[in-house]
Amino acid sequence: MKDSHHMSPWSFLEEYRGTHFNGKWPTLVGLFAITADRYPDRPCYTVYEPERVSITYREAHTLIRRVASFLQSREISHGDKVAVTGKNSPEWAVAYMATLAAGATVVPIDYQLKDTEIDKLISVSDARALFVDEERFERFRDTGSVPGGVYSLSRKHEPYVYDLRDDGGEEPAAATEDDLAAILFTSGTTGTPKGVMLSHGNFVSDCFLAQANLTVHPTDTFYALLPLHHSYCMLAVFIESMSVGAETVFGKRMVIKQILHDLKEAQVTMFLGVPMLFNKVLNGIMRGVREKGILVYGLVRVLMGVSGTVKKLSGKNPGKKLFHSILEKASLATVRICISGGGPLAPSVFRRYNQLGIDFVQGYGLTETSPILTLNPVEHYKETSVGRVIPEADVKIVNPDERGAGEIVVKGPMVMQGYYNLPEETAEVFTEDGYFRTGDIGYLDGENYLYLTGRAKNLIVTEGGKNVYPEEIENAFQLYEEVDQIMVRGYQDDGRAGGEQIEALVFPNQDLFADALSSGESGRKEIEGRIREIVAEVNQELTPYQRIQRVSVLDEPMETTTTKKIKRHSVTGEDT
Repeated sequence: MKDSHHMSPWSFLEEYRGTHFNGKWPTLVGLFAITADRYPDRPCYTVYEPERVSITYREAHTLIRRVASFLQSREISHGDKVAVTGKNSPEWAVAYMATLAAGATVVPIDYQLKDTEIDKLISVSDARALFVDEERFERFRDTGSVPGGVYSLSRKHEPYVYDLRDDGGEEPAAATEDDLAAILFTSGTTGTPKGVMLSHGNFVSDCFLAQANLTVHPTDTFYALLPLHHSYCMLAVFIESMSVGAETVFGKRMVIKQILHDLKEAQVTMFLGVPMLFNKVLNGIMRGVREKGILVYGLVRVLMGVSGTVKKLSGKNPGKKLFHSILEKASLATVRICISGGGPLAPSVFRRYNQLGIDFVQGYGLTETSPILTLNPVEHYKETSVGRVIPEADVKIVNPDERGAGEIVVKGPMVMQGYYNLPEETAEVFTEDGYFRTGDIGYLDGENYLYLTGRAKNLIVTEGGKNVYPEEIENAFQLYEEVDQIMVRGYQDDGRAGGEQIEALVFPNQDLFADALSSGESGRKEIEGRIREIVAEVNQELTPYQRIQRVSVLDEPMETTTTKKIKRHSVTGEDT
């Protein structure tokens, strides 16, 4: 046994090499079996509906194998595809794992899509069977479009996933680490949906390599709130927790009240979310403090500053004790680590959580990279960085500009096998020497931490030839509660030749402006006035060439993907 200080988070796998797997990494199925062997009695999948319902690793393993043998009796095995779509739930997880245990490939589909869009993805992916939630079960059962059968993720319909069994089946043909585990459809793509092909090895390598930057324990409780079909929640919650024997609590609704209830009841320690969610929770905390009066608010802000400085300089974390009652009230008292992904988070928000005593980290990745490429280590985080590149991810910057920023490309065991049935599109995203092109722009520092400056395709080029990344400007609005959504983009001013001007489309916070909204035209003017004041404030902070020249206040929210990213290319806006 080597000195434990030098052991990697995945060294325990050695004991199982030769029995549970042979290659470099186990498959997801092998990994689950290993964890069920190590921690059979730990809670595995839990949900509050409203009372706690939980199954252990041993129980989940039995269920998964039973459903897998049923699928095999339906002639679903190696190379076949099975679609899963529904709200986050233990049943969703069992259907996903059972598909893999049958040697087949899982196709997780966004439950917020329209029925016809789901039809399209089932057909594009050649799915032979479908697991679907109660609201849509009858519709898909009755269309008869899925040859291998439609199964329910809810007890309200038969055949219900937990009841599927076949006693005469032989042991499933085991997959290998290079076999296709899942096809994930990326959001925000127009036209032909692109199915990202990820192997067992892609997921499992990413899961363990990420642990080099973030320690997870069997005693952790993860909260699966973001949709599980999304690669970020799939890997960072569902697969990470399974790899160490931690508990996954499924959050079914993105409702703040429900979220706070679950966090407290389940004593969640690992809380993953998107920037918008963390902004809302933080705004709630600060509002609660402000209501106690200006003196208390001032004192708390001073203490937060002190706590943040102590944490940065000494690595000790006084905030947890200092602000226990505030965190308790916000249901965050048990949270060990918050992780933000799915979009850039304003450094100010990041800083405030850390000051309050919560280790707050952010990472970066894409569906095509399983998805994690970088994570900020808790013990050495950098507020403005999306984190340190994880081991075995070979990240390079191509054609850097004068500040070192260029397109981010990567090679490594977490990079996808390609897009399903789309050889040309696959060839396009790889460089000649085999690096995957992320389409993101950024730079690396001397310690291999990555900094993002924007998306190549959203780039605005101003008259002075300056490159402006809309995301950098949008981030400056994250702490203004009045702004529910903002999108910054370039526009051509007809009267002037040359580069683009910058405009912002803003959808105001409806709750905050409820009174104004009900008072007609005068209220509308009041809202517009306030939004313009905010834009003017932010403009003061920006460099001159980044400043917003035109503002449109929208009546309707902009269309978003399930992780609340605005679909940039479907938005129209008139100026006011």
